[in-house]
Amino acid sequence: MFAVGDKVVYPMHGAGLVEKIEDRQILGETRAYYIIRIKGGNMQVMVPVRGAEDIGLRFVVDPKEFDEIYKVLGSESTPMDDNWNRRNRDNMEKLKTGDPEQVAEVIRNLVRVDRVKKLSTGEKKLLNTAKQILCSEMTMVLNVNDSAALALIDGSI
Repeated sequence: MFAVGDKVVYPMHGAGLVEKIEDRQILGETRAYYIIRIKGGNMQVMVPVRGAEDIGLRFVVDPKEFDEIYKVLGSESTPMDDNWNRRNRDNMEKLKTGDPEQVAEVIRNLVRVDRVKKLSTGEKKLLNTAKQILCSEMTMVLNVNDSAALALIDGSI
Protein backbone atom coordinates (compact mmCIF):
# COMPACT_ATOMS: atom_id res chain seq x y z
CA MET A 1 0.00 0.00 0.00
CA PHE A 2 1.19 3.48 -0.81
CA ALA A 3 1.04 6.53 1.43
CA VAL A 4 0.70 10.26 0.88
CA GLY A 5 4.08 11.63 -0.22
CA ASP A 6 5.25 8.40 -1.87
CA LYS A 7 6.97 8.69 -5.22
CA VAL A 8 5.34 6.25 -7.62
CA VAL A 9 5.23 5.35 -11.30
CA TYR A 10 1.97 4.84 -13.15
CA PRO A 11 2.54 2.91 -16.41
CA MET A 12 2.05 4.94 -19.60
CA HIS A 13 2.04 8.21 -17.63
CA GLY A 14 5.31 8.22 -15.70
CA ALA A 15 6.42 9.19 -12.23
CA GLY A 16 4.35 11.17 -9.80
CA LEU A 17 3.63 11.90 -6.18
CA VAL A 18 0.76 10.50 -4.14
CA GLU A 19 -0.91 13.74 -3.03
CA LYS A 20 -3.78 12.23 -1.11
CA ILE A 21 -5.90 9.18 -0.57
CA GLU A 22 -9.59 9.81 -0.55
CA ASP A 23 -12.90 8.07 -0.87
CA ARG A 24 -14.86 8.81 -4.02
CA GLN A 25 -18.26 7.65 -5.07
CA ILE A 26 -18.28 6.51 -8.67
CA LEU A 27 -21.21 4.70 -10.24
CA GLY A 28 -22.87 4.40 -6.86
CA GLU A 29 -19.90 2.68 -5.26
CA THR A 30 -17.59 4.31 -2.71
CA ARG A 31 -13.94 3.33 -3.03
CA ALA A 32 -10.60 4.65 -1.83
CA TYR A 33 -8.42 6.24 -4.53
CA TYR A 34 -4.85 7.42 -4.72
CA ILE A 35 -4.73 10.93 -6.13
CA ILE A 36 -1.41 11.17 -7.97
CA ARG A 37 0.13 14.31 -9.48
CA ILE A 38 2.15 13.21 -12.50
CA LYS A 39 5.52 14.94 -12.76
CA GLY A 40 6.09 17.40 -15.55
CA GLY A 41 2.55 18.45 -16.16
CA ASN A 42 -0.75 19.39 -14.70
CA MET A 43 -2.04 15.84 -14.96
CA GLN A 44 -3.63 14.25 -11.95
CA VAL A 45 -4.74 10.63 -11.98
CA MET A 46 -7.04 8.69 -9.69
CA VAL A 47 -6.06 5.09 -9.10
CA PRO A 48 -8.24 2.74 -7.05
CA VAL A 49 -6.36 1.63 -3.94
CA ARG A 50 -7.69 -1.89 -4.37
CA GLY A 51 -5.90 -3.30 -7.38
CA ALA A 52 -3.36 -0.47 -7.81
CA GLU A 53 -0.45 -2.89 -7.91
CA ASP A 54 -2.32 -5.11 -10.39
CA ILE A 55 -2.46 -2.23 -12.87
CA GLY A 56 1.26 -1.61 -12.41
CA LEU A 57 1.47 1.23 -9.89
CA ARG A 58 4.87 0.88 -8.23
CA PHE A 59 7.41 2.81 -6.21
CA VAL A 60 10.10 4.64 -8.19
CA VAL A 61 13.32 2.66 -8.50
CA ASP A 62 16.30 3.05 -6.22
CA PRO A 63 18.98 5.36 -7.71
CA LYS A 64 21.39 2.38 -7.94
CA GLU A 65 19.02 0.64 -10.34
CA PHE A 66 19.74 3.26 -12.98
CA ASP A 67 23.12 1.60 -13.54
CA GLU A 68 21.23 -1.40 -14.95
CA ILE A 69 18.97 0.87 -17.00
CA TYR A 70 22.03 2.58 -18.52
CA LYS A 71 23.37 -0.89 -19.41
CA VAL A 72 20.09 -1.72 -21.17
CA LEU A 73 20.26 1.55 -23.11
CA GLY A 74 23.83 0.81 -24.21
CA SER A 75 23.43 -2.88 -24.97
CA GLU A 76 22.74 -4.50 -28.33
CA SER A 77 19.34 -3.88 -29.86
CA THR A 78 16.86 -6.70 -29.57
CA PRO A 79 15.26 -8.09 -32.72
CA MET A 80 12.04 -6.35 -33.67
CA ASP A 81 9.34 -7.50 -36.03
CA ASP A 82 9.56 -6.09 -39.56
CA ASN A 83 5.80 -5.58 -39.58
CA TRP A 84 5.11 -2.07 -38.25
CA ASN A 85 1.84 -3.07 -36.56
CA ARG A 86 3.34 -5.99 -34.66
CA ARG A 87 6.44 -4.00 -33.74
CA ASN A 88 4.28 -1.16 -32.45
CA ARG A 89 2.08 -3.56 -30.47
CA ASP A 90 5.14 -5.27 -28.93
CA ASN A 91 6.66 -1.92 -27.94
CA MET A 92 3.36 -0.71 -26.50
CA GLU A 93 3.08 -3.87 -24.38
CA LYS A 94 6.57 -3.20 -22.98
CA LEU A 95 5.58 0.36 -22.06
CA LYS A 96 2.39 -0.84 -20.37
CA THR A 97 4.42 -3.01 -17.98
CA GLY A 98 5.88 0.11 -16.39
CA ASP A 99 9.19 -1.74 -16.02
CA PRO A 100 11.95 0.85 -16.51
CA GLU A 101 14.26 -1.67 -18.18
CA GLN A 102 11.61 -2.53 -20.76
CA VAL A 103 10.92 1.17 -21.32
CA ALA A 104 14.67 1.66 -21.83
CA GLU A 105 14.68 -1.21 -24.31
CA VAL A 106 11.93 0.46 -26.36
CA ILE A 107 13.84 3.76 -26.35
CA ARG A 108 17.13 2.12 -27.36
CA ASN A 109 15.60 0.10 -30.20
CA LEU A 110 13.55 2.96 -31.65
CA VAL A 111 16.44 5.45 -31.47
CA ARG A 112 18.63 3.03 -33.38
CA VAL A 113 15.95 2.34 -35.99
CA ASP A 114 15.54 6.11 -36.40
CA ARG A 115 19.27 6.46 -37.09
CA VAL A 116 19.01 4.01 -39.99
CA LYS A 117 15.64 5.02 -41.40
CA LYS A 118 13.29 7.66 -40.11
CA LEU A 119 10.54 6.48 -37.80
CA SER A 120 6.91 6.73 -38.76
CA THR A 121 4.81 9.35 -37.00
CA GLY A 122 3.32 6.67 -34.73
CA GLU A 123 6.70 5.31 -33.73
CA LYS A 124 8.05 8.82 -33.11
CA LYS A 125 5.13 9.42 -30.76
CA LEU A 126 5.81 6.10 -29.03
CA LEU A 127 9.50 7.00 -28.65
CA ASN A 128 8.62 10.39 -27.17
CA THR A 129 6.18 8.75 -24.75
CA ALA A 130 8.81 6.21 -23.67
CA LYS A 131 11.39 8.96 -23.13
CA GLN A 132 8.89 11.02 -21.13
CA ILE A 133 8.08 8.04 -18.89
CA LEU A 134 11.73 7.22 -18.15
CA CYS A 135 12.71 10.88 -17.92
CA SER A 136 10.01 11.61 -15.33
CA GLU A 137 11.31 8.81 -13.11
CA MET A 138 14.91 9.94 -13.54
CA THR A 139 14.13 13.53 -12.60
CA MET A 140 12.30 12.40 -9.49
CA VAL A 141 14.90 9.85 -8.36
CA LEU A 142 18.16 11.49 -9.44
CA ASN A 143 17.08 15.08 -8.72
CA VAL A 144 18.04 16.30 -12.19
CA ASN A 145 16.05 18.45 -14.63
CA ASP A 146 14.40 17.12 -17.79
CA SER A 147 17.21 18.13 -20.14
CA ALA A 148 19.84 16.46 -17.93
CA ALA A 149 17.74 13.28 -17.77
CA LEU A 150 17.33 13.26 -21.56
CA ALA A 151 21.08 13.78 -21.95
CA LEU A 152 21.71 10.77 -19.69
CA ILE A 153 19.33 8.67 -21.78
CA ASP A 154 20.73 9.79 -25.15
CA GLY A 155 24.32 9.50 -23.93
CA SER A 156 23.81 5.91 -22.87
CA ILE A 157 22.54 4.68 -26.26
